[in-house]
Amino acid sequence: MTATVPVLTRWFTYMDSDDPDRVLSMIAEDFAMSVQFSKGAGQSAEFVGDRDGLVAYLAQREKSTLTHHIDVGAVIGEYELVVGRTTRAGAFEASFNATAQLNAAGAVRRLLIARTPEVAFTQ
Repeated sequence: MTATVPVLTRWFTYMDSDDPDRVLSMIAEDFAMSVQFSKGAGQSAEFVGDRDGLVAYLAQREKSTLTHHIDVGAVIGEYELVVGRTTRAGAFEASFNATAQLNAAGAVRRLLIARTPEVAFTQ
């Protein structure tokens, strides 16, 4: 992963670990999120909400099976933006993009993630 987006790099490192709940320590009090999750072939789900929404998202996801790779990242003011891909056992699974808005203390206030296996960005 790239070091140019320190918060999202840490976020996805936690998500890839045996203890993804550590991301809960990274969110602001006014946190809000949406994760648009496509499995392909028009099958998708949206996970939304505040801290409780994130807890529900974490509870339903597989642990330590996917690896997030950030291919491109940028910091623009209070925002971090990335484009990347997930792999399972080294094989491509999906592309994703993520945008995080940070507060003055560096905690995540807003998080928008979209992922799909239907589009692969080649390097």
